[in-house]
Amino acid sequence: MTSLKALLGPMRVPFLLLTPACVLLGIGTAYWQTGHLAAWWQMALVLIAALAAHISVNALNEYVDFKTGLDQRTQRTPFSGGSGTLPQQPALAPAALWIGLISLLGLGLIGAYFVTLRGWTLAWIGLLGILVIVTYTPLITRLPALCLIAPGLGFGPLMVIGTHLALGGELSATVVVASLVPFFLVNNLLLLNQFPDVEADRSVGRHHFPIVVGRQRSAYIYALFLGLAYLSIVAGVIGGVLPTPSLLGLLAAILLPRVIRGVLRHANELPQLIPYLGLNVVLNLVTPVLVAVGFFLAG
Repeated sequence: MTSLKALLGPMRVPFLLLTPACVLLGIGTAYWQTGHLAAWWQMALVLIAALAAHISVNALNEYVDFKTGLDQRTQRTPFSGGSGTLPQQPALAPAALWIGLISLLGLGLIGAYFVTLRGWTLAWIGLLGILVIVTYTPLITRLPALCLIAPGLGFGPLMVIGTHLALGGELSATVVVASLVPFFLVNNLLLLNQFPDVEADRSVGRHHFPIVVGRQRSAYIYALFLGLAYLSIVAGVIGGVLPTPSLLGLLAAILLPRVIRGVLRHANELPQLIPYLGLNVVLNLVTPVLVAVGFFLAG
């Protein structure tokens, strides 16, 4: 039982809640566009594929961070710095690598099924997703601009649009605009989680925005992205591409003044910043679900 529990560490199971939230948004857009829910087993397969993608990038990240020695230098928080499993149990490092690779294979097999069902547009989304997973830790984290947008690209346009297409929806302005919500939010999730890791990340050659421009300036980028996430909902409704009930997503915006003020004030004070890392996670989980509920109500 101890070994089984330890194997769950590199998967970062508590953080996998983000995946069903983003998949639900894609299910909602497909439902609103087609007028019906896809078969339950197809929705289940899409969720399994999305979870496999998330597990793969997590496990591969854990493996590389352990091998480079980053884990031993990281100031771990409840929301950043990895699971801490491999530094405690180094013998599990090969298992973490295999978890990442097997999950990637599972994603590819399920993706191939949906490509045969829905066409090659879905294939390009899947291939780009796999490229992001494989290159994120060794390459993307060294390219500041790409590191800033890659997380949101994976959980926003790639996951939401991929879900939408896999379940029978057609590419449209509706699903593109809807995917911008997790795009900006998840970019912020990783951006803010990099704040505690600046010194450790710099020591192994990473090159993201909190390193390049500093935590304080990155906090302003965080505030901008947070505003753009909720502005996307409003603009989508005004533009007629999102249904009016999707404004439910704005309910989460009640936290914005507190979060933005806290991040700007405590960008360089890590103990005081930790509660806002938690609130940032809440925004990432609640907002896509509320927007998805809006699609179901509109349908």
